[in-house]
Amino acid sequence: MSSMPFFCMILRALRRASCVPRVRALHHSCVSLKQATIPYDELETRTFSIIAHIDHGKSTLADRLLECTNTIPSHASNKQVLDKLKVERDRGITVKSQAVSMLYKTPERATPLLLNLIDTPGHVDFAYEVRRSLSVCQSALLVVDATQGIQAQTISVYRIAEQCGLTVIPVLNKVDLPASNPEQCAEQLRDILGMDTAVHMPLHVSAKTGQGVDRVLEALVERTPPLPGMQRQDREPPGLRALVFDSWYDKYRGVIALVSVMDGAVRKGDMIEAYHSGKRYEVLDLGINHPEPMSVPILRKGQVGWLITTMKDTEEASIGDTFHRAHEPVEPLPGFRPALPTVFAGIFPTDKSEFLKLEDAIQRLCINDRSVSIQKETMTALGQGYRLGFLGTLHLDVFRQRLEDEYDHEILVTTPTVPFRITYNDETQVLCSNPADFPDEGTKKLHVACLEEPSVKGSLVCPEEYTGAMMELCAEHRGEQLDIEFSRAAQAQSQVYMQYRLPLAEIVTDFFDKLKSRSSGFASFDYEEDEYISSDLVKLTFLVAGAPVDALDMVLHRSKASLYVRTGKM
Repeated sequence: MSSMPFFCMILRALRRASCVPRVRALHHSCVSLKQATIPYDELETRTFSIIAHIDHGKSTLADRLLECTNTIPSHASNKQVLDKLKVERDRGITVKSQAVSMLYKTPERATPLLLNLIDTPGHVDFAYEVRRSLSVCQSALLVVDATQGIQAQTISVYRIAEQCGLTVIPVLNKVDLPASNPEQCAEQLRDILGMDTAVHMPLHVSAKTGQGVDRVLEALVERTPPLPGMQRQDREPPGLRALVFDSWYDKYRGVIALVSVMDGAVRKGDMIEAYHSGKRYEVLDLGINHPEPMSVPILRKGQVGWLITTMKDTEEASIGDTFHRAHEPVEPLPGFRPALPTVFAGIFPTDKSEFLKLEDAIQRLCINDRSVSIQKETMTALGQGYRLGFLGTLHLDVFRQRLEDEYDHEILVTTPTVPFRITYNDETQVLCSNPADFPDEGTKKLHVACLEEPSVKGSLVCPEEYTGAMMELCAEHRGEQLDIEFSRAAQAQSQVYMQYRLPLAEIVTDFFDKLKSRSSGFASFDYEEDEYISSDLVKLTFLVAGAPVDALDMVLHRSKASLYVRTGKM
């Protein structure tokens, strides 16, 4: 026997044992929207999202789903296709939700289905993006790294999906790795999340190799019930209702609104009205992402796409508003609770003559990220700038990097601070987000009745061996333990779930760095806003050549102020 036929036999055997042919075979049963013979707007739809703790393989799974449905070509170079921002690719994280439509054909169905994937961020700072995206979905793929198990943000995003009433499909990723333990992960799904794994059967996949990804698509169709009234004759009732759940600014096309059509249909040339503002617009263009923008003649109920209208002002693209046909009264769709900033920082140009350009860049980025609050500010040392409110320190850092990457600005960012609540003797209350405006000791004694700072309710997950170190860390940051629970999983690496109440000001310092350092990277922490708590706060003023510099002012707890002065650390 020659060496070449023998080599071919070995190659065929390896292919039969591999998961790759199964994924490739699925390609032949799927077509792209451009190749479809049936009008896409007549297809049954499913809208879903992928939620996960950061670095659990969410973006990689999204790539595989796009490959399996022929939405993108199958190439080894495909990496984070939906992470389009430079900051996302540099950091390897998702910071902005993206929507993409794909066709999926099963052997049992005569026509394909239209699947709408709304990709979401994973970090706690972008929970507002996650909630907005999940509000227009029917189901969610909950991805868990089988080598790490349930993490803090896994718990957070699962709770959001529950509150939105979604069908949750657990997906255990990275099962091809030697360190994976899907059985332990399944136990954690039951113990920590309270999920009935007999009903919500976890899927075992490897997003990197493609193993089991075809089963994910099958489960999406099987476990996600279709929207009511999706029959062709029922899909265009008189009332159009489209929920605006995202918007952004394009320098060539202007303001673009991303909508989910809940009722009726919208076409190019239609006159539509925004319910809350009452303003009317003509639809100039509309389309879907496949994954690049593609114009279509119509968007119907159950479909997710973008609209370009005669909207002139970026402020008019109100997130959570309802678009409906002009002159037709409708009941508005439930909107979204506005995001409340938790971290504030001043942003100033290094060259004071660049302020107007910086102002324009900030306003355009804010239309792309509606969770940022914006207010003009002037400081003696730094000149004109803006005090911006963010959902966390990573959110602030990403915004800073986008200003530098996308608009080529050199900026100065002041130390992050949180909003403090001041109650005066006459019972008036003021929120103070700028340390320069915080009352000094003399004013406090004469006029202030109470000082309060915001707190958070944090969820901390770590292996059992790091329990003591994590308790010590939380105590150092003025934490109050609310609950502790040990996973009942019969494994050596059992997880501990702890709940703490901590001052928000302690979280925006070096808390996360210490968390990763003291747990060797195995602990994770997630938090949600809690109540304001009374606190002994003091203002720390720095003098340069005997004169105070307002840009350096800080507000600290009294117990931290003396330590900071001595060591420069809190």
